[in-house]
Amino acid sequence: MNKIIEITDFSAPELDVYARLTEVQLLNREYPEKGLFIAESPKVIERALDARYKPVSCLMEKGHIEGEGKQILERIKDVPVYCAEFDVLTQLTGFKLTRGMLCAMKRKPLPDAREICENKKRIVILDKVMNPTNVGAIIRSAAALGMDAVLLTPGCSDPLYRRAARVSMGTVFQIDWTFLRDESFDEIKALGFKTVAMALKDDSLSIADPRLTDENKLAVIMGTEGDGLSEQTIADCDFTVKIPMYHGVDSLNVAAASAVAFYQLGKKQSGVCKK
Repeated sequence: MNKIIEITDFSAPELDVYARLTEVQLLNREYPEKGLFIAESPKVIERALDARYKPVSCLMEKGHIEGEGKQILERIKDVPVYCAEFDVLTQLTGFKLTRGMLCAMKRKPLPDAREICENKKRIVILDKVMNPTNVGAIIRSAAALGMDAVLLTPGCSDPLYRRAARVSMGTVFQIDWTFLRDESFDEIKALGFKTVAMALKDDSLSIADPRLTDENKLAVIMGTEGDGLSEQTIADCDFTVKIPMYHGVDSLNVAAASAVAFYQLGKKQSGVCKK
């Protein structure tokens, strides 16, 4: 049976994780084994539980105890559940809860890139993508459109940040991902991947070029918002690829561009999506 605790004291230390700790503090770089993240909404929490992340506590609207959150509560009977009315929770957290439910969970140790890439054919590399909304949206597209894994350079936003995980609709728990040790892609090339820089260059290949889908192993590299990939990164890649634009539009948001790129480059030579 769940231990339901109604919130009466906003200053209770048990609520720090929801109301007062920043994403960086939750990450806990000094002691990563103690790191936490916040999963928001029943769908995201459910997918995190399916991926065997361990819950620490839950914060939810009273009305969801017998509503959308009921199925989740049946799966986390050994953790405390803090509850209050909608207005109280909004005052406590500073934002409106999506579907009225948050869950604090323990992080897992991240695998290394070599482990992630084993037996993979199509991977994504995010280079300094700092907006958590874009990271979440890209991961959702990667999971849905034929990519096998996502790698992130150290300058990227963490996929387990609350907004990133929510925007991904929990697909961050359904596709393999990890952080690279540095911004070099030499390790990825050594694993047999041909690297594809997504960039708006006049001498780029069209994204529909059959030479791309003919490659057995591709690593699609997406750059930061605004500046895109550096000239050095583009020069170091095997291919530079762009999405054709019309009506004078010069570019797409990186998340929108990722969906187009993954749909096309996730195909095999036969033209059929590999998954």
